[in-house]
Amino acid sequence: MQLTLNSPLDMHLHLRDGEMLKSVAPLSAHSFAAAIVMPNLVPPVTTIEAVNAYKARILEAIGEERFEPLMTLFFKESYDFAYLEKAKPYISAIKLYPAGITTNSEGGVGTIDSAALQMTLTAMSDLGIPLLIHGESNGFVMDREKEFIPVYEELATQFPELTIVMEHITTKESVAALERHENLYATITLHHLLITLDEVAGGMLQPHLFCKPIAKRPEDREALLSVALAAHPKVMFGSDSAPHPQHAKEACGCAAGVFTAPIALPALAQLFESHGKLDNLQPFVSDNAQIIYGYTPPEKTVVLEKKPFRVPQKYGDVVPMYAGEELAWRIASVR
Repeated sequence: MQLTLNSPLDMHLHLRDGEMLKSVAPLSAHSFAAAIVMPNLVPPVTTIEAVNAYKARILEAIGEERFEPLMTLFFKESYDFAYLEKAKPYISAIKLYPAGITTNSEGGVGTIDSAALQMTLTAMSDLGIPLLIHGESNGFVMDREKEFIPVYEELATQFPELTIVMEHITTKESVAALERHENLYATITLHHLLITLDEVAGGMLQPHLFCKPIAKRPEDREALLSVALAAHPKVMFGSDSAPHPQHAKEACGCAAGVFTAPIALPALAQLFESHGKLDNLQPFVSDNAQIIYGYTPPEKTVVLEKKPFRVPQKYGDVVPMYAGEELAWRIASVR
């Protein structure tokens, strides 16, 4: 049994920099045609020059792979129309982080409301640049995303022409918000479709499943599954694959992030097949994103086959999700 995916896209990806970039970028570039690359480096990617330099490093790291890195700027309240007009040819979106809410987000936005961010958001809306948001408050960890929903709704109401993507949603409340605002969209990760907090900390702590936003309750996972498996037109795949070296995960102060890039497509095929929804995998991993972003990706065909695939224990110094376990699907060819 085989499944052909045309130009699969990862609409939320962390590639890091330096040696880690060289290690992980080829893994995404092999099986995806393009990806939205996150800008939360140290220092963050806040200028056109930094965007272009980072893209050049990514292209060098992936070698001959046919893959387009879709670059993003780290949100700043000081971006005006003139600057973003110059930046637009080089970026696909701008990513907003609440200050200190996740990895390398200390330089993010302190107060998130439409008045404080009006200059940048108005320019983005006028120029057609999507806004991507890591939507969490500073409240109790299980409630942070739910508490952020009013912020999404305020921004969606005040800037109705602005495409707003709720990144890596994890709650039933976020799923419900999609239906209330025409300009709200969402990315959904592989791991949030598969795990709840119970898998992370219900028994022995599983550091390689710890991420931000943290996995939630079974009813939240069911809400995510309902829209992903149906290939709801307002959701798209974004792995949020976030590599950290093994010593940073298996440590006190465990780094947040699940590394799924090299196993994402086989694991998604296994999941969608188990629910009888294989036909909906193509729109979830490519077609919806093309429509939402108005983007035509490089041509790339990934053929999956239903044959066992043993996930490696490590890729370089990074432990993947399902390390050492067997998946029912594997990548047969890429062309």
